[in-house]
Amino acid sequence: MRISLFSPTEDLRIIVRDLGLLVPVVGVMALVSLVVPVVFNEHYALVPLAITAGVSFLVGACLYLPFRGAGEAKLRHGMIIAAFGWLLVATLGSLPFILTALFAQRSGIGSETLFYFKNPLSAFFESVSGYTGTGLTMAVQPNLLPKTLQWWRSFIEWIGGMGVILLMLTILVGPRPGSGTHSLYYAEAHGEKIHPSLVSTLRTMWWIFSLYTFISVVVLWGAGMPIWEALNHAMTGISTGGFSVTANSIASYNNVAIELVLLPIMFFGAISFAVHYQLMRGKGTILWRDFQTRWLFLFLAGGVVLLVLENMGSLGILRSLRYSGFQFVSAITCTGFQTADMGSWSDTAKVLLAAAMFLGGAAGSTAGGIKIIRALILIKGAQWRFRKIVSPHDAIVPFRVGSTVVDESEIADQLQNASLITLLWFVFLSVGVIVILHTSPAHFTVSDALFEVASAQGNVGLSVGITGPEMSTLGKLALCFSMWIGRLEIIPVLLLVRFVLLRGQRTRL
Repeated sequence: MRISLFSPTEDLRIIVRDLGLLVPVVGVMALVSLVVPVVFNEHYALVPLAITAGVSFLVGACLYLPFRGAGEAKLRHGMIIAAFGWLLVATLGSLPFILTALFAQRSGIGSETLFYFKNPLSAFFESVSGYTGTGLTMAVQPNLLPKTLQWWRSFIEWIGGMGVILLMLTILVGPRPGSGTHSLYYAEAHGEKIHPSLVSTLRTMWWIFSLYTFISVVVLWGAGMPIWEALNHAMTGISTGGFSVTANSIASYNNVAIELVLLPIMFFGAISFAVHYQLMRGKGTILWRDFQTRWLFLFLAGGVVLLVLENMGSLGILRSLRYSGFQFVSAITCTGFQTADMGSWSDTAKVLLAAAMFLGGAAGSTAGGIKIIRALILIKGAQWRFRKIVSPHDAIVPFRVGSTVVDESEIADQLQNASLITLLWFVFLSVGVIVILHTSPAHFTVSDALFEVASAQGNVGLSVGITGPEMSTLGKLALCFSMWIGRLEIIPVLLLVRFVLLRGQRTRL
């Protein structure tokens, strides 16, 4: 007996049709970005953006028009569209990097950092890192990049933090969205809605995101950051992306005020949009009443204390508090801003940060990792199972997640989901560590490889120095894969692989 989830012809039509709606998002972004080279007199970057827009619209038309009459997308289609769509979008998003480097060289300008992007794989890596909100970079000195590419890196992280599919739905969704729209929304790992209406949810999420970005620009500027850098760091901070436009991330400023301002920006990026909506309505106590946010506070506080104690011997109390606190917040919120050279830290410190990157922020936020709610479900599940064992056979043992009592019929599903994602996360993390160990210089240790892969798979962006343009081809591809599966939470990628392998087999009972 063999059962296939897919009807090869119709399913392929649906998937290709919706991919055709997705890829023009890159074209829209490129058109919006044309103002940057005009303002900064970087005319050699105009044609690359125009070509990117043209190619994106052309590819979108070729995918959409032949199959525009295909049926409604279901959740299984949405997951495949999300998995393949992110790769397609990242491929198109790499064009400005490649073409700008080539056009700049032809014009006799540019830097070695820019010319690294003549390598298509390095450009693709940068695009994947941006759209997945990771922040690992091939740019050795981002401050030497043209303003157009500085903007493009920040812009793709800002959009990627919310999700390219979310932007597509915001542009295209009508007043009465069908089931296909909801399927795409949930396929991109958005597990909750702020309002019963998806349209209202989309609008509210973008409104909150844009407002926080504007506030972040203002406070960073007020803390002493130049306005252009404040704009870019605000976009990559609130989206928990971590790309920087300076030579050495936030360490370039050596400014305590800027670091203190960035802490709440990173933290707010790791909080669920539903919590932000309640904050907007004046309900400040939601920060403690919300189960995930409360535990994010607690995990963050505990982790900072442990990391400060670990680094205190080498850094001293005050410097350990400053650098350990910032790095741990950056890790657990999956932002990736750096103020210290973590390559010189102890293995224990690296493992603590890797654990934070594994955990991540709240579900429904822009942060990565397995999400706090899954970790708490597993912990609560273990406690519940132990209580069941020691309780009388007919005793009713409630399973609580925060103030919610989960129905016994749903407990198994919640535990299975959390266990599956966590197990797969560890499996792919282990594979990634093995690959990076075998493709990196010999002086990098197991803890270094664990740190780097956890950073990629958690969509964080912190680095101990492994990531760079001199990486091997296999190493770059391995980290691209880690970033991809981390952003999509693995299941959509596995469903895409299954679809590709089994496409053409008919359902047989």
